[in-house]
Amino acid sequence: MEKLGTHPIFKEKGIVFVVSGPSGAGKSTIIKELERYDRKIKFSVSATTRKSRRGEKEGVNYFFVAEQKFKKMIDGHEFIEWAKFQGNYYGTPKKFIEDITNEGFDCILDIDVQGALQIKEKMKEAVFIFIAPKSIAVLKRRLFKRSTEDESVIRKRLLIAHKEMQYIDMYDYLVINDDLKNAIKDIKSVINAERCRTFRKPGTTTALKNKI
Repeated sequence: MEKLGTHPIFKEKGIVFVVSGPSGAGKSTIIKELERYDRKIKFSVSATTRKSRRGEKEGVNYFFVAEQKFKKMIDGHEFIEWAKFQGNYYGTPKKFIEDITNEGFDCILDIDVQGALQIKEKMKEAVFIFIAPKSIAVLKRRLFKRSTEDESVIRKRLLIAHKEMQYIDMYDYLVINDDLKNAIKDIKSVINAERCRTFRKPGTTTALKNKI
């Protein structure tokens, strides 16, 4: 007997989760853990005009694109968000996201606030999550503890973090990463709750109402 909701016409589209937060808030660590925890999750890959670095793989770390082609993609509205940073272009290809979600996978985008606001205008159904430290003071301690950047760079990051956190109210969810295990648990809860929303299961709800 066919299980409820498994028929091809009931195939559910994946969800786009947009995750933002200041450098040092723990976004990358949390996202890597989510990918290990949930096989239905795939991480978005951005396109860039910068040269690949040693160890980076095409289609895994980035899609490496010539500047002329990137600009044509902008003109063709092929990005859901894009920006220029330190002389190079970066953007999220719309088709890549659509291919993932149409296959029923959820797609996680690690995007800064500027990019998230662009996506919010174009993808009303996306879910926006802001990961924040308990305070700027805590973030400052984390950044200095990493010892990977000099003091001037860290102070710039703290200034950017302060500006980014002014946009928290634009997001659907706020997760405070004061304890990594609890933060991951909170993100998992958000993902599971969003998957259970009725408007994301039109085929299943119709079947239930018709008592199939």
